[in-house]
Amino acid sequence: MIEVFEWDLRTMEGVMRFREIGAKSLPSIAMDGTIVYSSIIPGQEVMIQEIQQRFFKKNQI
Repeated sequence: MIEVFEWDLRTMEGVMRFREIGAKSLPSIAMDGTIVYSSIIPGQEVMIQEIQQRFFKKNQI
């Protein structure tokens, strides 16, 4: 259902990805290339709901 990628800001790749998605602070969580959560890590239920909504919308289920 999902693929998870984590970038380390101590690497050039991580810094470039951080800029590419337009993140302003840590932690930041992007889904489908868009920042969804900035400066916060949501609870498990909130994350699951967000992932499911995006999955269903994308796959018209």
